[in-house]
Amino acid sequence: MGSSRRIRVALAGLVALVLVGWFVRGLAVDEEPVLPGADSGLPVRALSDLPQEAEGTWRRIERGGPFPHDEDGTVFGNRERLLPSEGSAYYREYTVATPGSEDRGARRLVTGREGELYYTEDHYESFVVVDPER
Repeated sequence: MGSSRRIRVALAGLVALVLVGWFVRGLAVDEEPVLPGADSGLPVRALSDLPQEAEGTWRRIERGGPFPHDEDGTVFGNRERLLPSEGSAYYREYTVATPGSEDRGARRLVTGREGELYYTEDHYESFVVVDPER
């Protein structure tokens, strides 16, 4: 076998090895879905661990309404800078009813354009990432 043929066979083997390695690596990657917003550094809580009114608000968000307050679905400006910094109009806020409150209360769900879901129970002084599947 000539040296140029050996080089071609070696290169073909190398290409095959790289392709097989790439394919196997793709299979080995953990396919567990990443919770949007989990990389924010905020604590994560299950929707089921929040007040029951939060789940009702989440279901209305998923359905696209109707919402009980005119302010629901309006832009949340993130002026407190507790959520990841994003462009204007990235976040939307929704009221989570507070039993006994004469106004909207302090509880909100805030959604992000990429599927993030955050909850505040103290009118934007703190947030948690919400896992709606738990």
